[in-house]
Amino acid sequence: MNGKVTVTGMVIASMNLSESDRRVTILTKERGKISAFARGARRPTSMLMGCSQIFSFGEFVLYESRDGSFNVESADIRTSFAGVHDDLDKIYYGMYFCEFALALTRENVNAKTELNLLYAALRALEKGMMDRRLIRIVFELRFLTENGEMPETYRCMKCGKELIDEEHVLFNAKEGGFICMNCSGGMSGVPASRSTVYSMQFIVSTPLDRLFSFNVADNVLKELEAVRRAHTGTYAGYHFKTEEMLDIFSEQ
Repeated sequence: MNGKVTVTGMVIASMNLSESDRRVTILTKERGKISAFARGARRPTSMLMGCSQIFSFGEFVLYESRDGSFNVESADIRTSFAGVHDDLDKIYYGMYFCEFALALTRENVNAKTELNLLYAALRALEKGMMDRRLIRIVFELRFLTENGEMPETYRCMKCGKELIDEEHVLFNAKEGGFICMNCSGGMSGVPASRSTVYSMQFIVSTPLDRLFSFNVADNVLKELEAVRRAHTGTYAGYHFKTEEMLDIFSEQ
């Protein structure tokens, strides 16, 4: 369908095309990710300057041409997450979240859940509601869960036994979840405590409005980070350029 299209979304990528134009990718609730031209957005007086910046969230009016390309006509930006833009470390995390969403979403597929998750992660990052490393862990694991790669956190992947009484287990990404100690002989994986299992259960099943609302002890954070690395490495299937910047900055 050609003509005007109104969508709710967030700019997750922005690229300069010329001295005056930009191309943006918007993750939209209604139609997944959409690439669109923001003509004149680089001019200081342009009404599109603000809405062509990464993290800009709101309602976008696009014009769809006959060839299927889009142009941004106007936007009502509700938030641009200024608290993220003001902190270099937060910028790196936010850019990473956007690249993650860019890689794992599709065009013309409803992305309401993914958009809401990205919004909640950026809000948690902006407000300092949790350790930034934990925000990343929660965002990645829940994003993959919503995309059909939910790890099994309640039962052993081998014998099916409930893990509620297990003090220690093993997380094996290729098996798709946790393995009890009785079944883990000779297997590789991430050793995990009961608290890490509980945290994982919370991450994959808690409603979004309460998802970014907890913190964990340092030892649990380390285990969750190892689980995140294994699960994302197995199921994301993408090399994230911004992850390199994030890792370099974190080491400074």
